[in-house]
Amino acid sequence: MSIFDHVQNRYERVQQEELSLKEYLELCRSDPTAYASAAERMLVAIGEPEVIDTAKDSRLSRIFSNKVIRRYPAFSEFYGMEEAIEQIVAYFRHAAQGLEERKQILYLLGPVGGGKSSLAERLKLLMERIPFYAIKGSPVFESPLGLFSPEEDGELLEKEYGIPRRCLKSVMSPWASKRLKEYGGDISEFRVVRLFPSRLNQIAISKTEPGDENNQDISSLVGKVDIRQLELYSQDDPDAYSFSGGLCKANQGLMEFVEMFKAPIKVLHPLLTATQEGNYNPTEGMGAIPFDGVVLAHSNESEWQTFRNNRNNEAFLDRVYMVKVPYCLRVTEEVKIYQKLLEHSSLSEAPCAPDTLRMLAQFTVLSRLKEPENSSIYSKMRVYDGKNLKDTDPKAKSIQEYRDGAGVDEGMNGLSTRFAFKILSKVFNFDTHEIAANPVHLLYVLEQRLEQEQLPKEVFERYLRFIKEFLAPRYVDFIGKEIQTAYLESYSEYGQNIFDRYVTYADFWIQDQEYRDPETGELFNRQSLNEELEKIEKPAGISNPKDFRHEVVNFVLRARAQNNGMNPSWGSYEKLRGVIEKKMFANTEELLPVISFNAKASQSDQRKHEDFVARMVDRGYTEKQVRLLSEWYLRVRKSQ
Repeated sequence: MSIFDHVQNRYERVQQEELSLKEYLELCRSDPTAYASAAERMLVAIGEPEVIDTAKDSRLSRIFSNKVIRRYPAFSEFYGMEEAIEQIVAYFRHAAQGLEERKQILYLLGPVGGGKSSLAERLKLLMERIPFYAIKGSPVFESPLGLFSPEEDGELLEKEYGIPRRCLKSVMSPWASKRLKEYGGDISEFRVVRLFPSRLNQIAISKTEPGDENNQDISSLVGKVDIRQLELYSQDDPDAYSFSGGLCKANQGLMEFVEMFKAPIKVLHPLLTATQEGNYNPTEGMGAIPFDGVVLAHSNESEWQTFRNNRNNEAFLDRVYMVKVPYCLRVTEEVKIYQKLLEHSSLSEAPCAPDTLRMLAQFTVLSRLKEPENSSIYSKMRVYDGKNLKDTDPKAKSIQEYRDGAGVDEGMNGLSTRFAFKILSKVFNFDTHEIAANPVHLLYVLEQRLEQEQLPKEVFERYLRFIKEFLAPRYVDFIGKEIQTAYLESYSEYGQNIFDRYVTYADFWIQDQEYRDPETGELFNRQSLNEELEKIEKPAGISNPKDFRHEVVNFVLRARAQNNGMNPSWGSYEKLRGVIEKKMFANTEELLPVISFNAKASQSDQRKHEDFVARMVDRGYTEKQVRLLSEWYLRVRKSQ
């Protein structure tokens, strides 16, 4: 199918389908979605969730405490927002069931750049997927059921067409009332159309923004008189009225009120009757206009606090269903957000060195976390990301302890994702000759940007501490390991050999037995076994080798039982892996001839250097980055 056919088909699919009122009622008998509310249609558009038993995934089990969680494919790109999305879906579920939520304003509260507007856009997009039925020509897209009286016609409609009485809740609009008078009370004269909600054409979806405080009035919500029609009609005639307000356009759909609490309170009053009673008054002396839709509002916390602290707004506060949309507090999900943003830009194909996005995500997440007591904020960040720190940080607390200590407002402050992406844009364009990103440029750009931001002194020092204390030192270790891994061709095999030898030596040392090497025939007594073990332990600074050896051997014996008597992988035990890596990479001097970009003394060194660069490129670096990062690493190691 060509693109032209594709667009044509899409256009034809959403065109109006016309029915008589009788045909519409017959349809209601067989298809309950014909009279579904906006909340019910939204639930259909969201679809069924994917149910995940987090107990089956070690990372998710730590984050969600083994609970069963629901993830909705419709919101698959909203990373780390499971809780907020579940609350939003719960709002629509309860509203669809006719509970109190159907009379409430769905209000998203969160910091700048936290995803509130993106969620609102996604909800409007979902609303467009399911069609609804309205009286043909109605300027407020009113339901055909508004032509009937709940008290007088409800029983008959339920008996004949199976339409529940609860669905007859909207009043007839002044426009429909005038038409009914013209038709002499014959409702069969009304025609019904099937419509698809549309943001583009403002059909059942509208967007309202606060205007100037001095001149904004309720007409932005309820419409106003069209002065051009006053030559033909009286001022209180429905045909002289312009149904252009946000509530008029969003009937049977969704109205988004951006930065709602920046609007004067007098402007918000129509929302109270629209949500509570299902109708609101126009600016002229006409009858009430029906409203059976969803009001979605969002704003930042400062506006919310100002509004909430005013006692005059209590009636309004009681009609708000608040969903907090904090910043993402999990590094892995924050990285996915950056990847999504990059995919939607021309940088999607630009090289990005390993650890760049993770380092930026760590920095932004650290800025959003509250400092814990008696524990490192870096450990807290890792625990929030689902890491198990039992072996590496005995002071680390459980995720629930950290959350309890932080309170309910964690994630509502800090650096926004928008700020982080602007940093990333600068990093990609930092080098004039190559559009690419790497962590060394990121560290530099971050420091520069923080100085320009003119942050309060304590905040600036806190952010700088994150760079100096956590990010930079850990990156030295990371890039050192990357370089040394590429330097050692048989890195993994070499590590496994050291691991196996260490376990064997430690086992014989614990049993106080001599060990004969099966390949060389060399005999090791307890003293020489101890010396060999110390060669591996000392570079890592193991303070209590006796306990460490017992711990390692016990771990390996348990692992062998589940691994057909074979030793586990050398990287499976984090403590010993760190020890082996330090042994392997204890001497930086050995690396110099191979990794430096100076002229080589021999062809052999040149070949080794080229192989090293090729292996680094395979790991995701550009040749220019290999040079930059190698020289930076050597410079840092020399200064330590």
